Amino acid sequence: MKTVACIVQEGFAPFEFGVACEAFGLDRTAEGIEKFDFRIVTPDPGAVTSNLGFSINVTDDLTFAETADLVVVSTQPKSAWGRIDTRVAAILRSAVERDAWILSVCSGAFVLAAAGILDGRRATTHWLYADTMARMYPRVEVDPDVLYVQDGRIITSAGTAAGLDACLHLLRQELGAEAANRIARRMVVAPQREGGQAQFILKPMPDQTGLSLAPVADWAVANLHRDLTVEQLANRAHMSPRTFARRFKADYGTTPAAWLARQRIIQAQRMLEETEWGLDRIADECGFGSAAVLRQNFSRVLGTTPTAYRARFACPPETKKAREVVAA
Repeated sequence: MKTVACIVQEGFAPFEFGVACEAFGLDRTAEGIEKFDFRIVTPDPGAVTSNLGFSINVTDDLTFAETADLVVVSTQPKSAWGRIDTRVAAILRSAVERDAWILSVCSGAFVLAAAGILDGRRATTHWLYADTMARMYPRVEVDPDVLYVQDGRIITSAGTAAGLDACLHLLRQELGAEAANRIARRMVVAPQREGGQAQFILKPMPDQTGLSLAPVADWAVANLHRDLTVEQLANRAHMSPRTFARRFKADYGTTPAAWLARQRIIQAQRMLEETEWGLDRIADECGFGSAAVLRQNFSRVLGTTPTAYRARFACPPETKKAREVVAA
């Protein structure tokens, strides 16, 4: 992925638009991450007014989006739902035909649906709008309970911060786990939230009562080589297994077992990128037990094999050295 076009239209939301700019528009070459050719485009260049009343001046029309490797669609105001500029629709349909990436943030999914490219696909949007989208577009399988959905090369996300999760999910596939983690650290956000996590987490703010589960989660990540159980984690949190599981789901939006499984995959990705260890050793370090189990889980979650992943994302020696310097 080299080129990224972000389509903005009248009534766009500044934060969701900023998500795309932050994820794909910044120059991170000093951190060993290749810069994207990122451009903001619109059907009719000139002043484009946001939903907060201020405008941005967009100089590029949709021409760049015709060949972009990724087309990002930001939010759309409710007044525009069900309608689409025919030029935008043509861009999106063409992107599907040429197998480019397409990513929408929040109500941007309504634009994709209006273009017809979500028909027969699974998608999501902000939970407040999910029922409306399902009624307006019955051929779309709308999932209101997730942060983001990838169906083929189309990614739709829920509102606000979920857009960052979706962008990092795509960057992880294109750049590898370590590069995506570096981008997340610069954003000061969690490096990986599963798309299947609930949009509505009961306690979005950190627990201030002294019962935060963060120390337990940190310990688990540092001890993935162990055969971790919910009972062990609950003991460290000084809770019963049932209470711990309930609290964990409320805080993290997923079960302890599902969270652990994903952490093991993430660690395996980083080891495949950063080391020359064999699969047996990586499997042991990540808690999979054997190379066969590692391969099975890796393929199920990422749709590729550990060997193929390493061939694509393994860091050359000079890149590893540059990353160590930046980290220091």
